[in-house]
Amino acid sequence: METQIRIGTIVATHGLDGTLLLKHELGKRTSFQGVEAFFIEQVKGSFLPYFPVVMTAKTDSETFISFDGITSREKAQLLLKKGVWLPEEMARSLASKNAPISMLGYHVIASGDDLGPVLEVIEQPLQILLRLEMQEKEVLIPLNESTLVHLDHKQRKVEVELPDGLLEVYLS
Repeated sequence: METQIRIGTIVATHGLDGTLLLKHELGKRTSFQGVEAFFIEQVKGSFLPYFPVVMTAKTDSETFISFDGITSREKAQLLLKKGVWLPEEMARSLASKNAPISMLGYHVIASGDDLGPVLEVIEQPLQILLRLEMQEKEVLIPLNESTLVHLDHKQRKVEVELPDGLLEVYLS
């Protein structure tokens, strides 16, 4: 199975016919044209495909979706608060260039050292966290106005200045 990227979460039902509201992190208004299936995480690491019937953009971060087989509010409620994933190539084609999710796969550079590729982008209210894996351990790199030095879209690099001792917390 190809690499999947988490693009958002089912946050609400809409109406009585099973329509759901997807809150996504693609950074632009989209009705997901061309998407044949969304993968919804039932339990951690277990995804089931859901096939869209109608998709209507609501805002820059929300889209109404009706799935095949989900025809009632009760069935739709079973999907609330579930993560929604797309194949990496499809997610990249739908994401705005300036959306944080577009940094997936970029290499994080700190003090001239390549710390590794961004595996996940976690959006927080005041900052973004970039999840990396170093020495087989999960590392979260804060990205905010005091840590971001330079973002190079052409070379797919994020240069950061890390707080003293941050990597030692994860790697010791």
